Amino acid sequence: MTRPEFAILTRKRWRGGKKLLRREIPRFILLVVGTAVISTGYVLFQVPNQIVAGGLSGIGIIINSFTGWPLGLMYWIMNIPMLILGFLFLGRWRFLIRTLFAVTIFSFLVDWLQVFLPTVISPYPVSNDLLLSTIYGGIVGGIGAGLLYRAGGTIGGTSVIGRILQQKTGLPLSQSYFFADGTIILVAGIVFGWEIALYGLLMMFVNGLASDYTLEGPSTTRVATIITNHPEEVAKAVIKNLHRGASFWPVTGGYTGATRYMITCTVYRSQVTDLKNTIADADPEAFVTIGLSHHALGQGFTPLKRGM
Repeated sequence: MTRPEFAILTRKRWRGGKKLLRREIPRFILLVVGTAVISTGYVLFQVPNQIVAGGLSGIGIIINSFTGWPLGLMYWIMNIPMLILGFLFLGRWRFLIRTLFAVTIFSFLVDWLQVFLPTVISPYPVSNDLLLSTIYGGIVGGIGAGLLYRAGGTIGGTSVIGRILQQKTGLPLSQSYFFADGTIILVAGIVFGWEIALYGLLMMFVNGLASDYTLEGPSTTRVATIITNHPEEVAKAVIKNLHRGASFWPVTGGYTGATRYMITCTVYRSQVTDLKNTIADADPEAFVTIGLSHHALGQGFTPLKRGM
């Protein structure tokens, strides 16, 4: 390799490394923030009230109630076999580096916050009401989990088992998590009483809702499917009145066997009423369904680009 060729190759590698850093540094910052939010919700709401919502963190609460062993340290040790399984089945080094990073931060923060929070929050815990602690623990933990998922990471635990079960058995991910976490909540019910187990199930449900909302964001767009005999008139009216694109193609009715046309278009939530009025004016006999859409990316909506 000549010197000019070596210089060109070096510059390409340098540019590639800079692009990788620009992409990965924000990802790791989000990973830290998400993990910090999860650990805060865990220490602030779950631990003082012994609410077990599944996961290795729930097992840690059960063991801690008998032994007093540090929760963070226990969580880190219990994750060692999970990290090995994840390395073998879920992405090897990329999975291992991100998950080990998040698990280590979570474990450290849990033990540190248990010492720090009682000194700055009075009274501690902020509430002894189990229902309030369950709801807010689920919300805070779910927000943190959503941020963590956006960064492409997890804090290990039963999420590793759930994802492996999903890959090996074809079970939906939600069912895999339910089987893994449900068993832990069942044990908590035996140890702490069935009322605590019910609160744990409620927290798991709220956590899932909050994490989905954080991960996908509020639904601001709607997708309309229109069946009509006048596709050009309807499409032109949508484009003229709402300034939104509309695509159509012929379809065959399964019941009548007749050929009609299907139009699809995406609009903002605030445009739904105008869309219905526009369709009604262009073809009062059209059949319309309007569904939720969490993301609309591209021309006229959010620009499509790489990111989190």
